[in-house]
Amino acid sequence: MKKNVLTIIITSLFVFSSFAQQFDLSGELRPRYENKHGFGALLNTDQDGSNFISQRTRLNFGFTNAKMRLKVVMQNVRVWGDVGTLSSDDNATALHEAWAEALLNNKISLKFGRQEISYDDQRIFGNVGWAQQARSHDAFLFKYTPNATNKIDVGFALNADSQSGIDNLYSNAAGYKAFQYAWYHGDFKNLGLSFLMLNTGIEYLDSNDNQTIDNMQTIGPRLTYKSGYFNADASTYFQTGKSLNSDVSASYYAGNIGYKINDNFNVGVGFEYLSGKDMDDTDTDIKSFAPLFGTNHKFNGWMDYFYVGNHANNVGLSDFNATIAYKKNGFSAKIMPHFFAAANNVFDGSEKMDSNLGTEIDLTMRYQLAKDITINAGYSKMFASDAMEVIKGGDKDENNSWAWVMITFNPNLFSHKIK
Repeated sequence: MKKNVLTIIITSLFVFSSFAQQFDLSGELRPRYENKHGFGALLNTDQDGSNFISQRTRLNFGFTNAKMRLKVVMQNVRVWGDVGTLSSDDNATALHEAWAEALLNNKISLKFGRQEISYDDQRIFGNVGWAQQARSHDAFLFKYTPNATNKIDVGFALNADSQSGIDNLYSNAAGYKAFQYAWYHGDFKNLGLSFLMLNTGIEYLDSNDNQTIDNMQTIGPRLTYKSGYFNADASTYFQTGKSLNSDVSASYYAGNIGYKINDNFNVGVGFEYLSGKDMDDTDTDIKSFAPLFGTNHKFNGWMDYFYVGNHANNVGLSDFNATIAYKKNGFSAKIMPHFFAAANNVFDGSEKMDSNLGTEIDLTMRYQLAKDITINAGYSKMFASDAMEVIKGGDKDENNSWAWVMITFNPNLFSHKIK
């Protein structure tokens, strides 16, 4: 069945291309070896880590003419060995993207379907490209670009589990029943300004077994500045409203400064604060900031100890970090230490702990082997504290580390343009 669907899509797009301005077919194959030895959480004493190879394979179909844009991305995500060598079925294939955009004029367009949504530094909305499966949403976007320096997006989503004729409780498989947002970005000489207003609704059964939707709002600006060799950014978001019958009051602050020493070296320092809640706080209010749909692997250390499917409704986080980056020809390397602290009080029983959670050092390298072939590798080490043990469990004295090597093939398979 999946082969038939893929054949129909390919055939249809080839036929359609005879009337189109441009049709593109590209691919991606991305195997990645990982040695996880305390990734995401501290290992228990004398516990062994894991070794595996995962792989993402994609076919990307793109079509453009004067009135529309279309994109379909077929994706297969697997771990080597999860399907037998004689298996006749593979359940790892899915539609990662399937959207069309109506170009009403040179300023306004309407975009419908399964799509990646990514803004600014991807802290609130990101495509999570590091994860082999990545992230996409079923959504409608109204896009307005009045001129070359300003743009506005307004987005809507409404989710259900089926085409049932009666109102059923949604499973929240997407993480929300509905969302509505408006995003603005403007460029003003050396300054860039973005502003996001996002409402997310989660459906659940209340104490009387009534279907209820609670709505939480995330609101805030982001500023960027660049002049010569110097660049900086700052952002802040506030969350309010309700979630699962609890009041929400949370905040986020971040700032980064970077400097280009010469053509090869860049340095930078940064700080990030995500509000949390004291471990002995019995209040039902939600005070911990949630970065929602962001590319959280990009932030707070690449070992994913924080906000990558974890650390929700916890003590929050302060992250002081620095960056030294080198780039020459097709090679680049970066080292990035992080100094973590709890934003709120950590308790071991009745004993209040020091807020220090530990230090993580991340090293990554990249080499452009050919035009369509890239090799990436990295190594990370976590030096955790007693407070980290209290929050995460495990043994801080174990060799908590992570190593990986990834090769990415991005061939352009076919491109056809009719003038």
